[in-house]
Amino acid sequence: MTYLRADAALIRGLLSPQARPPADADNLFLLYAVLMRAKGEQVTAADVHDAWAAWMDNRDPGHTAIVPFDELSRATQREDEPYVQAIRAAARVRAEDGS
Repeated sequence: MTYLRADAALIRGLLSPQARPPADADNLFLLYAVLMRAKGEQVTAADVHDAWAAWMDNRDPGHTAIVPFDELSRATQREDEPYVQAIRAAARVRAEDGS
C-alpha cells in the first residue's frame, strides 16, 4: 500500500458515520489524502469541495454541484464538514506518529 493510499484509508476510517461517501470513492479519498498532506489541519470545506468537484468532473461533468463552494446552498456546504473533520483528524494522527 502506498503512503497516499494509507492516508486515504486513515481519513476514511476517521470519517463520521453520518457521512455517506460513494462506495467507489477510492480516488476521491486519494485527493483528500493529498489535501491532508498539503494543508493539514488548515484544510477548509471549500478545499474539500474543490477536490470532490475535480473527482466528480471525471465521473459526471454535468453534475449540478460542480460550482464554486460559495455558490452552493448552505445545506450542501455542510455536507463537506465531516470530510474536513476527518482530514484534520488524520493530519493530527500523522503529526503525532511523525509521518
